[in-house]
Order: sequence, then structure tokens, then C-alpha cells
Amino acid sequence: MMGQHRRLDAPASNADLTTGLDTFYLLFAGALVFLMQAGFAMLCAGSVRAKNVKNIMLKNILDACGGAVGFYLFGYAVAYGTSDKDYEDADATFIGDTNYWAMYNLHDTDYISWFFQFAFAATAATIVAGTVAERCKMAAYVCYSLFLTAFVYPIVVHTIWDTAGFLSAFNANDPLLGIGMVDFAGSGVVHMTGGATALVAAIILGPRTGRFYDSDGNPLDEPAEFQPHSVALQVLGTFILWFGWYGFNPGSTLAISPNGYPEIAALCAVTTTLAAACGCVSALVINYLVTLGGTGEGVYDLTMAMNGALSGLVGITAGCSTVQPWAAVCIGLIAGPVYIGASKTLVSLKIDDAVDAIPVHFANGAWGCIAVAIFADPELVEAAYGTKTGGILYGDVDLLGCEFAGVFFIIGWVAMLMTPFFIVLKTIGWFRVDALEEEVGLDISHHGGAAYDLTGPRKEDVEELVAQRSTKHGKVEAPSEA
Repeated sequence: MMGQHRRLDAPASNADLTTGLDTFYLLFAGALVFLMQAGFAMLCAGSVRAKNVKNIMLKNILDACGGAVGFYLFGYAVAYGTSDKDYEDADATFIGDTNYWAMYNLHDTDYISWFFQFAFAATAATIVAGTVAERCKMAAYVCYSLFLTAFVYPIVVHTIWDTAGFLSAFNANDPLLGIGMVDFAGSGVVHMTGGATALVAAIILGPRTGRFYDSDGNPLDEPAEFQPHSVALQVLGTFILWFGWYGFNPGSTLAISPNGYPEIAALCAVTTTLAAACGCVSALVINYLVTLGGTGEGVYDLTMAMNGALSGLVGITAGCSTVQPWAAVCIGLIAGPVYIGASKTLVSLKIDDAVDAIPVHFANGAWGCIAVAIFADPELVEAAYGTKTGGILYGDVDLLGCEFAGVFFIIGWVAMLMTPFFIVLKTIGWFRVDALEEEVGLDISHHGGAAYDLTGPRKEDVEELVAQRSTKHGKVEAPSEA
């Protein structure tokens, strides 16, 4: 029974057409965001060694599955669940109230909102997959994915995006410092949350065997480099992620029909493109100059180019609707060195991140939030949020306090919950695989065999084939010289 919907043969009103247009827009944008799961899967699969490809691919699939279940049962209610009270007269809350547990009381017109928000939750969860690759147990990964999407991430969403969040710029009652935290599409909410979780996990889990220490536990003079097994998959994943970002950022308008929304969405697409391009170029050039100065031979590093582009994308996500295109160029150019600096800092601290997700998502997620406080244009902030407040370059400083408050809240909240969570998993033996299993590879030790069949023909068969062809066609002798 479909309920009391309009008859399919009845004429559509203007309101019906507007609702349909906005629903389709959000459906399309949400599908692009969900496609980013494929991007993460390809990027991670290409970045790990061939002996762990099946494992990392399955974890990426389980991110989407665990994210769907966790967000359905608890996550959406924690993030957006409300009673019937009027938010304009209500105080800010820390958690959603009574509705939407397992979609209880969720009206069918809000299903599209659940779908779009689920795609974001799954993105936050999958950021950790690459960081802990090649050594994390499957059970730990499933537990973490459910916990993050059901409670940890939704609290951040409620705090910064919900109209009752105490840091939210959408809080009509009493936003922080009169504006609240501006994070339009989730540099902090999505990427910092996932990146901070990845950082905690990497510290507690420890590095891959042989990365920083030899077999006797002695520190290596230089960290071992584990080369990616497929740069083609890495590049494919990067492009898919970039493509998906056009749903991530412009789609965060949540509608396209209201007056002014198309212009905001278009601006988001432009700033997203420019920041990604400039992040790629800055990381590539800076790394080239560093290697040129260090060894006399400059290196055009593909990994730097890819992660530089992703860093630019993460960095612009918070301010994609509130900064001018020239500012997006600046944000992207700075995102490159932020990534390089954070990556080298992790190595110096002997924190092993198999795909550099922490520098990309955590470090540049924080940079993206701070960049809003520097570059936000008051006119654009007013168009997107209804409050005419700008960044430092426009003479306003209140936004800086709001952005730092949000950054520190995310770090504190994630560290407070995920640190004991991962410690418990490690204590009960659910977190890290056995050393021999890690050395053999998780595909063989956990998934029934290697991802690639690299066995060639038997030597005897090859010799038999050569003999048959020699007998059938005869031997070809070189002509004698007359």
C-alpha cells in the first residue's frame, strides 16, 4: 500500500514539480557521493600490495553495508531525530531526541534526506580502511564501521549541521558567536571525523611489519617503502573520487529549485574544480623541488599529484559555497604543502598510514575549516546561511573562533570515544592479525586465495608444445651462402 499519494494520472501541481525536481537532484547527488565508495576501493586496492587486494576490497564493501545498517538503526536518529517541538523555541541539544530510530516516524518525503546523509556517513567510515590496510582484522573493521556510523559520526553531524546543534550555523535560536561553524559539505564533519578515527586506529594498531623496524625490533635507518601494486587503480580511484565530489559539494545545497540555490551549486562546482587542480599542482611541484634539492634529481611523483588533488578537494569542502574562485585557488595551493608536511610528520613519528588518508582527510579537513575563517566572503555567507559574516580577509574574526571550536570538538569527541574502543579491540585480540598471516598476505590467510592468478603454464607443457610445432612444421634452417 503506497499510502495517500497523488494519483499517477492526476495533473502535477507546481509544488509537485518542485518537490520532484529537488528529490531527483538530491538522488543524483547522493548517487555520486555513493560512487565515491568505488573510488576509495580502487584507490586503496591500487595502493596496497597484491597479497592484500581482496581484503581491502571486502572492507570497502562492508563500509557501505555497515554504514547502511548503523545509520538506519541509530545514526539518522542521533543526527537529526527530533520530537515535535519547535526548534526555533528550543535550546541547543547534544543528540537527536525521540524520532527516526530505525526510521520510526520518518515521513516518506524525508527518505531522500536519509539516503543522501547515509552516503556521507559511509564516506566517513571508509576513510579508515586504507590507513589500517594489510594488518587489521575483519571483525574489528565491522565493529568500528557500525560504531562510527551509528553514534560517533552522527553526534558530529548533529552538533554542526542540525538546526539544534550547539555549534551549528543553522541554529536559528542562538548560534555560536552569532554565526556558528560554517562547514558547508563536511571538511570537518565528514573528513576530519574519518581522519581522526584513522589516526587513533593507526597509533593503537601499530605499523605494518617491516615498515619502521626490522625483524628483531630495531629501528630502521630509513623507513621501508611498500610500493603500490597498481598505479592504474590508484589513478582510476582518484578520478572517481574527484567525480563524486561534484555530488558531495554542490549536492550539499540539498535542493536546486529555491531562488539562489542554482547559483550556490554552480559556485560549489567551480571552487571544487579549482581547489583540486591547484592542490595537485602544488603537491607535485613542491615534492619535485624537495627531491631536486635533496638528491639533485627531481621526481615527478604520481602519488603526490593524486593525494594533492584529493587534499585540495577536502580543503575546499567546508567553504565551497562561501569563498570566491580566487580563494579556492589559494586553498588548493596551500592544501598541497599541508598534505606533504602532515605525511612527513607521520613518518617521523613512526605512524603507519598505508594510503596517506590521515594527511589528506584529517590535516586538510582541519585546514578546510580554518580556510573558511580566512577567505569566506560575507555576501556568499549570507546567501548560503542568511548571516552576513565573513573571514579575516574581510575584517571579521568571529568565524575564526567558531571554526576552531568545531575543529577541537571533532578531535576531542573522536579521541574520547575511539581511543578506548580500539584499545578494547586490541586487548581482546580482535584488532590485529597474526604476524605470519600478515607476512603471507590477508588474501591467502583470510579470503581463500590470492586476488590474482599469476601462475604460468607448466614447464613440461611448454616444452611439449615446442616439440609438437617443431615436428609439424619442421625445423627452419638458415640458408647457406653460395
